[in-house]
Amino acid sequence: MDVTRLIIVAVGGQGNLLASRVLGEAARRSQVSLRMSEIHGMAQRGGVVESALVFGDAQSTIISDGEADILVGFEPAEALRALKKCNADTTVIINTAALQPFTAAIGKGVYPDLDDIQRLIASKCARLISLDAAALAREAGNVLSVNMVLLGALSATNLIPLNEESLKDAIGAVTRQAFAETNLKAFELGRKVATA
Repeated sequence: MDVTRLIIVAVGGQGNLLASRVLGEAARRSQVSLRMSEIHGMAQRGGVVESALVFGDAQSTIISDGEADILVGFEPAEALRALKKCNADTTVIINTAALQPFTAAIGKGVYPDLDDIQRLIASKCARLISLDAAALAREAGNVLSVNMVLLGALSATNLIPLNEESLKDAIGAVTRQAFAETNLKAFELGRKVATA
């Protein structure tokens, strides 16, 4: 199996780790080789959370600068920060709903312009998929389903060796039963927008 390297970046509370668990469960059910690692940088205080997932016969979960095949950014500025992991062939998926850090909210810092973020990312990668995952999550019935919207968009690219059904099954198995229907709807909305 070819090696596919995926980086997921978010801020604490956006559901990056749950999304990684869904991908891990889908890989287990599909008998796809997957290695994962996570970095929790002050996640409970809105700090960065990064997951590295390597599909295929790789020996390490380390994704060096320029090696990511796919970058999924749950927050635009965090995607911009992780851009060094990408190369000219990388596909980048970003949520355009910004979560401004505390310093920007109190006027001690400046949050980058969203159009500038998207232009810079688009200039450094093969394909940029931008979507307002927060709005789609609200449409699905739960603003906390941003992670499932982005998994749906990732699924629509066909760049990872997991099919739509295995991901849906994993969502049903890993997420709380009370949220399964909403999460599946969010996943579908993400797929639909990414393929439009």
